[in-house]
Amino acid sequence: MFRHYYINKEWIISAAARRIYRIAAGFSLLLLFIKIALQLPGTIPAALFPVTRWLLLLSILATAMTMVAMEYFLFGFDDSSEWKKVFWFCVMLFPPLGPALYCFLVYSRSHWHQADRTQPITQALM
Repeated sequence: MFRHYYINKEWIISAAARRIYRIAAGFSLLLLFIKIALQLPGTIPAALFPVTRWLLLLSILATAMTMVAMEYFLFGFDDSSEWKKVFWFCVMLFPPLGPALYCFLVYSRSHWHQADRTQPITQALM
């Protein structure tokens, strides 16, 4: 059966995509720390607010990208059991931590990336 993908497979499972999503997941975790730091009074000096604002925007965009990509991978490429998929779907409902955890613990260790290290992506998909 032919599955129609709206996003190119190389955008999800290539080595470059893996690097990009891992960086985005790192920025997602940075968003969590920025949110905590902004809640505590006096932790960020007033001179760093413009930099913090740009980091906050970048982290929000990275979190959104990580959520979309990891859910697409979960439903399209993940070969785990159904219970694991349900568990990770529920974990990913809590951004920015959930999608970042899925990226580091499941996506980065998947067999798609093991094949990517040893052979070209076109041979790994066949």
